[in-house]
Amino acid sequence: MSKVWFVTGSSKGFGREFVLAALERGDKVAATARNTDTLSDLVAKYGDAVLPISLDVTNRDQVIAAVKSAHETFGRIDIVINNAGYGLFGAVEEITDQQLRDQLEVNLFGVLHVTQAVLPILRKQGSGHIIQISSIGGLVAFPNLGGYHASKWALEALSDSLAQEVAGFGVKVTLVEPGGFDTDWSTASAVVADAQPQYAPLHEGMAAQRANTVQPKPVGFGAAILKVVDAETAPRRVFFGEMATQIVPHILNERLAELAEWAPVSLLAEGK
Repeated sequence: MSKVWFVTGSSKGFGREFVLAALERGDKVAATARNTDTLSDLVAKYGDAVLPISLDVTNRDQVIAAVKSAHETFGRIDIVINNAGYGLFGAVEEITDQQLRDQLEVNLFGVLHVTQAVLPILRKQGSGHIIQISSIGGLVAFPNLGGYHASKWALEALSDSLAQEVAGFGVKVTLVEPGGFDTDWSTASAVVADAQPQYAPLHEGMAAQRANTVQPKPVGFGAAILKVVDAETAPRRVFFGEMATQIVPHILNERLAELAEWAPVSLLAEGK
């Protein structure tokens, strides 16, 4: 039986790979993007199997209307992929209030809007799978990305609670945590704060590091997401990319070691 997908940020990058994977195997997709002209080639090739929907995830009313349209068109929604998002670059001292608010509006509140809109449908069905596209930056943090990390760490916590709340309704929740990939996330789609001279060495170092890093293209994202959505027991979290499997465990182990080293202080806080 074919499945029905609702995917945000479908025009390019990861979202495009998810949509193509679903359509290629005969599933149906409500593909959302700010500009649906970017989806015209998919409509030409796959016809009624793809429903293009213009959507700004920060607009709650638009989200509700988009979910309603998808449900009325296809009769159900099985897989929801919250993929829309972008990166904010800048030291914490450099980013503005508005830049951080805008980052949270898309990367966090956009996800909240979609999730709340689809849950009544998934609960009534007694099934469904919500995929949150997070990042290794939702588990660990690097300099020059504090605002972005804030949005993804918040998404991780929100989704962890969500998974526990909806499991009894037959709804699954998975956080996909990619490492670095060759997309426009850090270029055309990014927002960069105005640099301050005291952080010039930081920015130069980060630029040099990026220049010396060859990032893979997300060519396997389609096959990977199909493994996740078809699994009988869905993972709560899954890494996408070798970079994630190498970096995150190392940093988490360092974190655990430090907590163990300072365990006596933890007891001291209880007067022990």
